[in-house]
Amino acid sequence: MRYFQFFSIFIFLIFSNAQAQILPERDRANLVDKILADRFDNVLPNLMYRTGIDMWVLISREYNEDPVLRTMLPATWLNARRRTILVFYWNESKNKLEKLAVSRYNIGDNITSAWDKEQEPDQWKALVKLIEERNPNKIALNYSEDFGIADGIVKTDYEAFINELPGQYVSKVVSAEPLAVGWIETRSPLEIQLFQELVGITHSIIKEAFSNSVIKPGTTTTEDVVWFLRQKVTDLGLETWFHPTVDIQRANEKLESHLTAFTNHNAAQVILPGDLIHCDFGISYLRLNTDCQQHAYILKEGESSAPQFLVDAFAKGNRLQDILTSNFATGKTGNEILETSLYQAKSEGLVPSIYTHPLGLYGHSAGTTIGMWDAQDGVAGSGDYKLFPNTVYAIELNTTVTLTEWNKDIRIMLEEAGLWSSKGFRYVNKRQEELILIK
Repeated sequence: MRYFQFFSIFIFLIFSNAQAQILPERDRANLVDKILADRFDNVLPNLMYRTGIDMWVLISREYNEDPVLRTMLPATWLNARRRTILVFYWNESKNKLEKLAVSRYNIGDNITSAWDKEQEPDQWKALVKLIEERNPNKIALNYSEDFGIADGIVKTDYEAFINELPGQYVSKVVSAEPLAVGWIETRSPLEIQLFQELVGITHSIIKEAFSNSVIKPGTTTTEDVVWFLRQKVTDLGLETWFHPTVDIQRANEKLESHLTAFTNHNAAQVILPGDLIHCDFGISYLRLNTDCQQHAYILKEGESSAPQFLVDAFAKGNRLQDILTSNFATGKTGNEILETSLYQAKSEGLVPSIYTHPLGLYGHSAGTTIGMWDAQDGVAGSGDYKLFPNTVYAIELNTTVTLTEWNKDIRIMLEEAGLWSSKGFRYVNKRQEELILIK
């Protein structure tokens, strides 16, 4: 409890001053390592118990890292070194998790070296000896058909490992998919608190981008705003995991297809009064990622608010969010949530499209998939994975609305980070519930 209270205060102090939101590199590294230690001590043992996997072996080589292993490296390790082998073993008799590395040195403060090269020059033989000493029930490797993030062991390492493994242990080799996905998708209390601040930073950057300090109607283009977002991220010492997009919907112009909207972001358009503009933007910081879509309206001369028909259209987007998140339940699959939500939305007269994905250590992360924009009948594999608590999702969706005032259809496209926990669903840091207004 004292540990949690200390970091609650620490994180509060970090983010209580808008000018001091972004930590210097040394402080970032310290925080990343402390969060990682907390995850090893409090998240991983529970996941190994849940999945029934008592030994997890991760193997990577420098510059070709397993996506899961990459998330386990200390902050000062920007890559694996030579061949890095990690072994996590749940010792049932001692009620203890062993965190070992078949490496010549410790992997930071969390993972202890278990290889004396002078005594055993062969790294593979050292790994086999470690396995034989513990005699696990299962030996889990990161291979998976449905989750790319959990499919990190390369052919060379897999074959070398299997060739060295004694025959009686080969039958114990299983896919680590449920454990690897669980590790990637599960957020600790510290991460959840930190995530709230990261989403707040994301919102504040969008708010600045969608303001008169950046947008001069009649002059500024959508690409100007895109590159403001990229430059702002760089100036703050942050990164983005995808190139932002900014697009326009306006009266009497044909609604672009969903595919065109995502692939034609280099076609700059001048932003004009009366436009409905939209962005898709996210940041990467402290090994977490955000993903957010919001809308703004460019006021015409004499207007002090958006037209009611746009306000009403935007409310339909919020309603679709409510329908989707009301159907979250632990143990449901993404495909089940998708089917129920689409049926309910259509019964209310909405024209929905839902493509909600896990969010966290990666932007398009591992966990249950709730639709894709081109797979509204469900997603085989990742959509069949069940919803677990303490997981975060980009609540990404859209609804098409016919505007007689504009003689066209528009698409309200929204995306906000949402947390599912034992207490139910909540947005990580609120959601957009009204259009941003730009003079």
